[in-house]
Amino acid sequence: MNRSDTIFAVSSGSGVAGISVIRMSGPASQKILELVAGTPPKPRLASVRHLRDPSSQEVIDQAVVLWMPGPNSATGEDVAEFHVHGSIAAIDALFRIFRRYDGVRPAEAGEFSRRALMNDRMDLVEAEGLSDLLQAKTEAQRRMATHHMLGGASSIYESWRGELISIQARLEAAIDFVDEEGVADAALAEVKPRTLSLVARLEKAVAESDRAGVLRSGVKVVFAGPPNVGKSSLLNLVAAREAAIVSSRPGTTRDVIEVSIVLAGVPVILMDTAGLRSGSDDEIENIGMTRARSELAGADIVIWISSPDVNDEQGPAVPAAIRVLNKSDLLTDKSIRLRNDEEKTVEISARTGAGVNAFIAELEGLVVDRVGGMEHATIIRARQKSVVEDSIGHLHESLTHGAEQIELAAECVRKASHSIARVTGRVDVEDLLGSIFSEFCIGK
Repeated sequence: MNRSDTIFAVSSGSGVAGISVIRMSGPASQKILELVAGTPPKPRLASVRHLRDPSSQEVIDQAVVLWMPGPNSATGEDVAEFHVHGSIAAIDALFRIFRRYDGVRPAEAGEFSRRALMNDRMDLVEAEGLSDLLQAKTEAQRRMATHHMLGGASSIYESWRGELISIQARLEAAIDFVDEEGVADAALAEVKPRTLSLVARLEKAVAESDRAGVLRSGVKVVFAGPPNVGKSSLLNLVAAREAAIVSSRPGTTRDVIEVSIVLAGVPVILMDTAGLRSGSDDEIENIGMTRARSELAGADIVIWISSPDVNDEQGPAVPAAIRVLNKSDLLTDKSIRLRNDEEKTVEISARTGAGVNAFIAELEGLVVDRVGGMEHATIIRARQKSVVEDSIGHLHESLTHGAEQIELAAECVRKASHSIARVTGRVDVEDLLGSIFSEFCIGK
């Protein structure tokens, strides 16, 4: 990847469309624009032009062109945009023209955004937010991604870093007068409450990060219970499609079936698992039950399903958020209930639909409780969490050093500040960029 190259790509998606946007960024952008469309229009002023092949003067298309000289552009470089008709043939013709010139090539995935990062048009957290926005499937994911893309989280990281720099400065100043009695003690007395306050804020953000991460990836809801109680039928009703095979034969579900849906604007992954029972001699069934127990251990929400015609010999392998008594239409004795009355129990009939809407409402409430308010979380990725945890560790260590070790306390705070700077990409992130921007689409 040569950063001095001029890059181009369709930024509006692939395929036939009414209008396609071709973006070009780099030092040759003005030259290419002049060759294809004539004198560049005034910066950031749209102009309708005929796009011509410079070698034959043949008109390729009539398009809207924009000229955005650096550094006041999305990438910080000279940028030209061609809003052409969404004809594959027209786009291919323009790309063939662009490729004639040395140092002009198609962009790699995420290369426009990477150049924006390198030219201080965005930081790493904002770039990650843009990546999440490109992949957002729900309203809650969009809000979270937009918050990060527009710098909401970055401003908090910078405020933490600013506080660390201020604390470090106080300690460094005390080091200059370490031989004067009481100066180091006074500095530490002032620094300690500020450090403890900052640690509390950092630890609160870390504690919220798991819930925020679930909002990015989806709330994992596992349907479990004995064989033939209607787990697959209930999953199909919630998903509103025939996602799982339903049969009266016990043990139909042998593997884990995943279905992605949206509840209350939140991404949810429904998981249908093999029925759990003891004493099976079927090797495949036992493998399915092992996988079911594994999914239960990692579930965000467990739905335990029973029915009056099946012996629930084990009960939930892990605490269930909702216990469902399916086949309620078979109940003749309304005193029949699940064994633990303290757990939430919902009676339904997957066959008649009775109680299903009430169950879905309960599930929506649990999903919202699981990730509610996380749209503006500061830490949402494992990378961010790891770096902030490093900073917390350094700050805890700084608090162990007394006045006679004030230099060590200052070094710990410096390391904490360095860690926070890594979150936004101010230092030591070159090795991360390839993996981060590989998540982007071509043209962004």
